[in-house]
Amino acid sequence: MRLGSLSLEDGYIAFVKQDCPTCTLIEPVLSQLADLGILKTVYSQDNPEFPALGITKDDSELELSFMLEIETVPTLIKVSNGEETNRIVGWLKQEWETFCETKHLGAEGISDFSPGCGSRSVDPDLQPILQKKFGSGLGSKLVEFASSEDEFEAMYELGWSDGLPIVPPTEKRVLKMLEGTSRSGDEIVTLVPPNLDDLTVEKIAINAVMAGCKPEYLPIVITALEAACTDEFNMHGLLATTMPVGPVLFVNGPIRNEIGMNSGMNLLGQGNRANSTIGRAVQLTIRNVGGGRPGEVDRATHGSPAKIGLCFAEDEEGSPWSSFSEDLGFRSDQNTVTVFPGEGPRAIVDQLSRSADELARSLAMGLLGNMHPKLVLGFDAILVISPEHASRFAGAGWSKQEVNEAIITHTIREADLLLRDVDGVAEGLPQGFAGLQLPKLRPDGGLLIVYGGGGAGLFSTSIGGWLSGPKGSQYTTREIAK
Repeated sequence: MRLGSLSLEDGYIAFVKQDCPTCTLIEPVLSQLADLGILKTVYSQDNPEFPALGITKDDSELELSFMLEIETVPTLIKVSNGEETNRIVGWLKQEWETFCETKHLGAEGISDFSPGCGSRSVDPDLQPILQKKFGSGLGSKLVEFASSEDEFEAMYELGWSDGLPIVPPTEKRVLKMLEGTSRSGDEIVTLVPPNLDDLTVEKIAINAVMAGCKPEYLPIVITALEAACTDEFNMHGLLATTMPVGPVLFVNGPIRNEIGMNSGMNLLGQGNRANSTIGRAVQLTIRNVGGGRPGEVDRATHGSPAKIGLCFAEDEEGSPWSSFSEDLGFRSDQNTVTVFPGEGPRAIVDQLSRSADELARSLAMGLLGNMHPKLVLGFDAILVISPEHASRFAGAGWSKQEVNEAIITHTIREADLLLRDVDGVAEGLPQGFAGLQLPKLRPDGGLLIVYGGGGAGLFSTSIGGWLSGPKGSQYTTREIAK
C-alpha cells in the first residue's frame, strides 16, 4: 500500500510518541511483539530512537500518521495484502492479546489499561501545515464533525452562517471552486476588515462554496473583495455605521452572459443563482474572515438586503446607451465589477410622463427622498432605469450623459427650504447654507445610471448611497481578472 512516499508491509504496525506516558508504559510490550515477529514496524512521531528497537522508523514529519488519520497514540494497525484491515487505540492488555493472537503481553506489574494520548498529526496548530503538505494542498484548518452531528446545524452553531443554510465547504468542493481562477490558493488578496486578517484566494473560495457559488463566479467575488477592502471604499466604516447600508455589486462585460447573470426581469430579486450567491459570498467572507458580524462591529440599526448580498448585471445588449463600464473608459470586452455602498432598493413609479424632461423631473423627485429630502450634497445613488423609462429618453434622442445631467439639475433645491426646523422638521442643513442652491447628488459622478429590468413596467429603481467622500465611502469599479 503506497501512501505518499511511504509504503506499508503486511503484519502489524504501531504509532507512538515518547511524550505519551502510555507509549512509554508499553515499550516492553512493543519489544515483546517485535521479538515474536508479530510487530513489523513502529513509527515514532517525536523521537526516531524511541522505542530503541531495530524496527523503529522516524515519522516526525507526520506524513504517514496524517495519511492514516492517526488520532490517538498508541495505535496498533493490522495490514494484510498492503491494506489496513483493523486497528485498536490506547492500551488494553486483553484487547491487544486478542488482536495480535498471542498471550502474556507485558511485564509483571504493568497496568492492564491506559487510554493513550492525542496524536501529533491532529494538533490544531499543525493541521493546516500537514493538510497543505500531505493532503489536498489546502492550507485552511480542517474541521470534522461527528457522524451523529447534523453538519448544517453544526455550521450554524459555529457562527459561519448569515442566517440562511450554507453549503458544507468540503475539501472536494473547495478544490473544485479554486479551478475557477488561475490565482494560487495561498495568494494573499488583501487584508479584510474589521480584523484586517490576511485574505487568501483559498479563504474566499471556502466562503464562495458556503454561499452556493459556482467556480466560474469566483473571479468576480475575488475582485469585488479587492475593491471592498480598500481605504477608499471603507468597508470597516460601512460595517460600523448605524445606517442601513452594505456593498451593492453590479457587473459589466461578457462574463455576465458567460455565467448566466440576470439583467432583466426581477434582476434585483430572487431566482438567479449567480446574482444571489456572488454578493452573498462577499458578505460571508467579510463575516467569517474579517469578523464583520451583526451586533459586534456591524452596528446597523435596521440593515438592508445588501447585508446578505445584493448583486446584479447591467443589460448591455438591450440598452440604448453605452454601458456603465464603457462610460468609465473600459472596453466592451472587459469584465468589471462595481462595488457601491448602498441601502435597499426603492421603486420610483412614473406611468404618466410622456416627454424626456417630464420623466427626468419625476425621477429626480424620487431621488430626493434618499436618506432624507432635506439632506443633500453628500450622497451618491444608483438609478436602475427600466426599458420603458429608457425608451422615453432614447426616443427623444437624449444621451445617457444628458439624462444624468438633467436629473441632477432637477434635484437642485433652495437651501432655505432645507434648513433645520424649516416646515417644523428639525432635521436639515445648518444655517450657514442659507441662500444657496444645492443638488441632492454630487454633480460629478454622484449618479450612476445602469440599464436593466423587465420589458414591461413604467418603474425605475434607486439605490441610495452612504455618505460619499473621504469621511464615508467611495464606490469603485475594477476589472475582473480570472
